[in-house]
Amino acid sequence: MRCRRCGAEMPEGALRCEECGAEIRIVPDYNPLDDVLAAQVKGAIDGSDTPLDDYDYQTSTIPTARRNSGIRGGQSSRRTSSGQRRTSSGQRRPEREDRSRRQLTPQEERRRRVARKKALKKKKRKRALLLTGIFLVILVIAGLIMYQFSYNGYVKKGYKALSSKDYTEAETQFKKAIKKKPKKAEAYEGLSELYIEQNESDKAEEILLSAVDKYSDSVDVYKACFKFYEDTKNQGEIPLILDGAKSSVADQLTEYASESPEFSLDDSESFDDVQQLSLTTTEKNIYYTDDGSDPFSSKTRIKYEKPIQISEGETEIKAVSVNANGIPSLTVSKTYEVELPIEDAPAVSPSTGQYDTDTKISIVVPDGYTAYYTTDGSTPDEDSEEYTDPISMPEGTTIFKAVLVNGKGRLSGVTTRNYERTE
Repeated sequence: MRCRRCGAEMPEGALRCEECGAEIRIVPDYNPLDDVLAAQVKGAIDGSDTPLDDYDYQTSTIPTARRNSGIRGGQSSRRTSSGQRRTSSGQRRPEREDRSRRQLTPQEERRRRVARKKALKKKKRKRALLLTGIFLVILVIAGLIMYQFSYNGYVKKGYKALSSKDYTEAETQFKKAIKKKPKKAEAYEGLSELYIEQNESDKAEEILLSAVDKYSDSVDVYKACFKFYEDTKNQGEIPLILDGAKSSVADQLTEYASESPEFSLDDSESFDDVQQLSLTTTEKNIYYTDDGSDPFSSKTRIKYEKPIQISEGETEIKAVSVNANGIPSLTVSKTYEVELPIEDAPAVSPSTGQYDTDTKISIVVPDGYTAYYTTDGSTPDEDSEEYTDPISMPEGTTIFKAVLVNGKGRLSGVTTRNYERTE
């Protein structure tokens, strides 16, 4: 007998090759074809003619001794004291490999199927998670790309350029945003901030007023315009623009609305006495002027706290209400005229007549008046001789005339006296 591994001659009954140490295989390796050929021979003897291809053999019909007799590759095996098998080359073979060669029990088969299902399910779950992750990454990338070319993306890039003083780029980005959504406020606000920073407020105002005119139904455009006037400390323009807005828009801009003050006196009539004017409003404050200047921005404005005295003559009162947000109302202007009754013609003494001695002419001047006179018969006025003390009567014939003028320039009637003085 020769060793199947190294071909060395072995004595009869030897269990291991003395040259290479390989174990001797007592039972030859099982070959299913041997059973098939045997069956064919038996069929020929019995008279049955079963084709070779129709022979259905099962590994379960293989004798147990033959199935367990050999190890792949011509190696025999034996168990060690620890329960593991050794190959003919002396190497240990794991017990699980031995178990895979034996027929599984129904319970073991069921456990194996359950384990396979769990492993497959886990694999599918991992694959689904991986696909979901990839999909989310794609969505995020697509979203970022779309955001760069969206309205908000342009606005963000515009403000970023503005913060770095890149005014040209900022203007480009804000205008792209306006072109994309011309009825939204953020891009207009950014553009106005840009122009204000460059001392080009007129340019910003022109763009905003044009937008208000073009998109008169957009509350956001109005807000952007009003913010510009707040930033430039020119809130007085807000009520003028709001006054021309549609009611549907104005109703949504109540924070910019301020109720105009009400005047207690009607300016359609004249007064013959000094008057007191009261102003009322539901807003926080009222400011007024009596010199014709703007009551909101003028340095001469007065905060209304008590009734205003309207003196003799013509007086123009302008007033605005200012709400809690510092936004003024429309300006209300009224002009009042007070004409106090004028004194009658002044009293002059002595009376008309002939006088042969030095005589003094006197005029009675009431408080608040100035007297003027002439001695040549002409009508006196503020350009005539002012009366301060009694006057000596001139010699000869004199036509003396006198008049009173009040503080507002109003003249009384004229008093005339005819004098003739002889020596």
